[in-house]
Amino acid sequence: MECKLDFEDVLKNLNSWKVSLDGREAITKEFEFSDFKSAFSFMTKVALKAEELGHHPEWSNVYNKVSITLTTHDVKGMSEKDIKLGKYIDDQYEK
Repeated sequence: MECKLDFEDVLKNLNSWKVSLDGREAITKEFEFSDFKSAFSFMTKVALKAEELGHHPEWSNVYNKVSITLTTHDVKGMSEKDIKLGKYIDDQYEK
C-alpha cells in the first residue's frame, strides 16, 4: 500500500509541476511539442511506463500539446508513484 505524501515532498523531486487548481490533491503540467507526431510519441512512451508502474495519468492532447495530471487515487492524494512517473515523464520530455 502506498503512503500519502505532502505536495512539497512530491514537487521538490520534479521539474516545474504545479499543484492542480481543481481542488484535488494532484499535480499538473503541460508539455508542448513541435507537432502532433512528437506529442503522440511522447504519450506512447509515458503510457507504456505507466502500465509498467501500475499508475496511470489523467491526460489530454490537442495537436502538439499534452496536459498531464498525476494523483494516486488509492491514497486520495500524492504518493511515491507520482514521483516515479513524474520523473519519467520529465526525463522523456527533455530528450
